[in-house]
Amino acid sequence: MDKFFNTAGPNQPDIHYTLSPMQRVDWPELSGLMAARKYFILHAPRQTGKTSLLINLMHHLNAEGHYRALYVNIEAAQAARNDVQRAESGMVQALAGAARLYWKDAPEFEQLALQVLAQSGAGERVRQTLQTWSEHSAKPLVVFFDEVDALVGDTLISLLRQIRAGYAQRPDAFPQSMVLCGVRDVRDYRIHRSDGEIITGGSAFNIKSESIRLGDFTQDDVAELLQQHTDATGQTFEAGVLDEIWADTQGQPWLVNALAYEACFRKTGQLDRTQPVTVELMRQSRERLILRRDTHLDQLADKLREDRVRRVVEPIVAGLGGSEDLPDDDIQYCRDLGLVGLARPLAIANRIYREIIPRQLTWSTQETMVQTQAWYVTPEGRMDMDKLLSAFQQFFRENAQSWLERYAYKEAGPQLLLQAFLQRIVNGGGRIAREYGLGMGRTDLFLQWPLSDQGFTGPMQQVVLELKIQHKGRAATLAAGLEQTARYAYQCGAESAHLLIFDRDPATPWDDKVYRQTHAQGGRLIEVWGM
Repeated sequence: MDKFFNTAGPNQPDIHYTLSPMQRVDWPELSGLMAARKYFILHAPRQTGKTSLLINLMHHLNAEGHYRALYVNIEAAQAARNDVQRAESGMVQALAGAARLYWKDAPEFEQLALQVLAQSGAGERVRQTLQTWSEHSAKPLVVFFDEVDALVGDTLISLLRQIRAGYAQRPDAFPQSMVLCGVRDVRDYRIHRSDGEIITGGSAFNIKSESIRLGDFTQDDVAELLQQHTDATGQTFEAGVLDEIWADTQGQPWLVNALAYEACFRKTGQLDRTQPVTVELMRQSRERLILRRDTHLDQLADKLREDRVRRVVEPIVAGLGGSEDLPDDDIQYCRDLGLVGLARPLAIANRIYREIIPRQLTWSTQETMVQTQAWYVTPEGRMDMDKLLSAFQQFFRENAQSWLERYAYKEAGPQLLLQAFLQRIVNGGGRIAREYGLGMGRTDLFLQWPLSDQGFTGPMQQVVLELKIQHKGRAATLAAGLEQTARYAYQCGAESAHLLIFDRDPATPWDDKVYRQTHAQGGRLIEVWGM
C-alpha cells in the first residue's frame, strides 16, 4: 500500500510518512531520567504525536533489552468519573490488555493483572498490579500512562496517590520509571473530589522530577516529511511551498499532515504526480481545511467557549495594547492547548488558528446576516469597497448594540462584527488574511479579490483594512492608525487602504462617531471610516 500523510491516530510507519521519534525528544535526557529512576510528565497539545512517540519509545526500550516497557492508554476510565472502583477496574483491564498486546513473550503478566483485579480491594488495584508485575519481572519496568489528564475527581486522585504510594519501592517492587502523558502538566490538573474539595495535581503527585513538553515539528522536520512524499511518488513541491506550510502551521504536527494530505491526496486532479504541488494549491487546501472544520479544528473551536480561554484569547483578537493583567494559569492553559504560542508577546499559535478563531466566533453571525456578494461587485468584476464600507458603517450604526451583545468576546466585538460582514460577502470569491496580536493595538485585514478567470494566479484587487479602537482620543488614534495603515499597505503591495476607527464611548453621539475622511500618508491616500 502507498504511504500517505497521517491525520488520525498514532503513526504506523508502514503506511504513514513518519519522522523518527528520536528526532522529537532529547533521548539522552529521557534515558538519563529513566536510568535515574525518575517519574516525569510528558505533555503537549492534542494531535502532536504523543501517542506515536510513546509507542515507539516502548518498542525501542524493549528492543534494547535493559527494561520491560509498556504503553497503556487509560482514557476509557474517564467514563467512571468519581466512581473509583469502576475506574480502577478499567485501568487494570487496560494494563492487562496492553500486556497481552505488547508483551506476547510473557502472557503471564495479563493473568497476574486479572488476579489482582479479582482479589485486591478498591484503592489498591493499580498499585498492586504494578507491584506484582515488578516483583515478577526479571527486568525493571518502565510504564507509559497515556491520557492521564482525561481522568477526573476521585479517580485521578486515587491513581496519583497509588503511584506515589508505590514510588519508594522502585525498582524491585514498583516500576523503575514512569511517564504520565496528556495535554496538560500535572500541576494544572484541577481535581474536584466528590465532596467538592479541590486538590491540584502537584499536591497529589509531588514525586515528579520533570515536566517535558513535546515540541512541534521544526522546518527541517516538515521538509523531511515532504521529501518522503517526493521519494515515494516522484511528485515535487514548488519553491515556496515549505515556507507557506510553515507560515500556516508553525510546525503543528496535525496541521502539517492535514494540509499536505489535502494538497496531495484529496482531489483527483492532484493525483497527477508529474505536476508539482504549488503554493496556490497549498492556499486552496488551507481554505478547504478551514471550511471543512475537521475534528482537530472543531475541538479547538470548542475550547473558545471556556472562560479561561476567553480571558487570554479575547485581548489578542482585539489587538489590545499588551498591558492586560492575565492570570498566569490561564496563559499556561492556553499554551498547553496549543492555542497560544510559546513566544512573547502573546499571539495565536499559527496562521490557520488565526483564521479559525474569528470565523468560529462569528459563525452564527455570518449565517444570519442579510448580505449578498452581488450587491458589492461592479460590472467590471471589482469589489466596490466604498459601497461595502458605507453599507457596513450604516449596518454598524443600526445594529451594533444588539449584535455585539451576542458575543462572549465583547472587547473584540467591533473587529469580529466587521470580519463577519466581510467574510459573508467575500466567501467563495476572495480571501481575507488576518493579522492581530497582543500589543499590536490594531487588527490588520488583507483582502484579495480575483479579477479574471485565472483566479488567484491572475490579476487581483488587493485591499488593506486597518481596524482600531479609539482609546486616546480621535486625533491620537487617527495619527497612529494612518501610520500603521500606510506601513501595512506598503508591506502587502495593496492598491487601496482603509482605516476603520471604532469609538466605543457610549456618550459620543452617533452623528459624531460616523464620518468618512480621506488622508494622505506615506505617499498614498487612505480612506478613514469612523464608527
